[in-house]
Parts: sequence; C-alpha cells; structure tokens
Amino acid sequence: MPTEKEVYEKYADEYERLIQREDYQGNILRKIEHLVSLVDLDVVDFGAGTGRLTRLLAPRVRSIKAFDNSAHMLEVAAKSLRKMGLSNWATGIADHRQIPVEDDNTDLIVSGWSFCYLAVWGGDNWKSALEDGLKEMRRILRPGGMIIIFETMGTGHTSPQPPEHLTEYCAWLTEAGFGSSSFRTDYKFISLQEAETLSTFFFGEEMGIQVIQKNWRTLPECTGVWWQQF
Repeated sequence: MPTEKEVYEKYADEYERLIQREDYQGNILRKIEHLVSLVDLDVVDFGAGTGRLTRLLAPRVRSIKAFDNSAHMLEVAAKSLRKMGLSNWATGIADHRQIPVEDDNTDLIVSGWSFCYLAVWGGDNWKSALEDGLKEMRRILRPGGMIIIFETMGTGHTSPQPPEHLTEYCAWLTEAGFGSSSFRTDYKFISLQEAETLSTFFFGEEMGIQVIQKNWRTLPECTGVWWQQF
C-alpha cells in the first residue's frame, strides 16, 4: 500500500478509479447547491487532485481554476475536462498558501479532502499553516464570497466517526467560524473484487479484508462539509 503522498505523486490513475466510485447518489453536488447558487460564479478548487469537484462544478459556473501540488494529478484532471468539451477551466500547480490568483477575484473556493494536509503534514506549526492557508483564501475572495471544505468523516462507517488524526483540525475549523454538517458519500463498486482491490490500494489491507467479510460492493463513507461566507 503506497503512502498518501505517494498516491498523489505517482498513482493518479488508480486514485481516479477509486473516487469515480464515490458518492454514487450525487450528494456532494446537492450539498454545494444547497449552500450557494452556482450561476455565474468564478470558482477556485484547491487541492483539486484529479478533478472530482472541478468536473462537478465546471458545467454549472462561469469559470473554474483547479490547483494542486501534484502535476501528475492535474494531468488526469485536465484530460477528463477536455473530454467534457468545456473551455471555462484552467489548471495550475500551487500550494494552498501561495495561490496565483489576484485579490478579490473569486466568488467560491472549494477544497475537497486536501486542506487538512496543512495540519496533518504541518508538524508543530500546523495551526500556523492553516491560518496562512485561510488568509490566502480570504485574499482572493470577493466580498460575500464563500469557502466550502470537504473532509472524510469515516470510511466503512454509516455515521460520522472522524479519523483521530483529523480531530484537532476539525475543532480548529469550528473555532475559525465555519459551520458544518455531515452526509453520506458511499462508494459503489462494479464487483466485490474491484471493491477489495481499490479499498486495499488507498485505505489499507484491513479495509480490504473488511470489504470481503461484509460483502461490501457498496462501501459506507461519511463526509463532513464546512462552510463560511466572508
């Protein structure tokens, strides 16, 4: 099993196969549209990865820019966006704390399953890293703009059970003024073999064994969403 850093740097295609199976019920888009109208918005997707949120939003907004640290991930994102026949998007390599976007230039920022890494990989200075990231987000937002952040709240669980390494990070988001809720984004695989293979690839051998034992072609997943308007 590769580390998460290795996945993002070397295994973008495999990662894309996994996330294509998540949220088969379409709850992520419904959650975003419940929070904000997407009509005529200029959007930035931070930690865009292979373009999961970018693909959802691009057909519905005026423009979207997808940023990630991994060129490998962005290549997969760009390929899928080109197949959609859209021209209102761009990709770029960037850190959450150094965004190549002008001040007051964005209506909506989305960050899916990525902002947390400023804390997870931030060592003793993780709070400062998050503060710098939030400051940079606010810099590019227009007045009245919104930030929406998604993170896992537990794979293999039917109710929210946030991973231990995200507990302090989630508390920090609340202290920073974000509202929050949770919802289901279950994975639906085409076969038990695919469920085992992809679950083991990203979540580890223990999850792969659990998938087989419970015959989970539909793997429960809880997702948290945090939002704030500025």
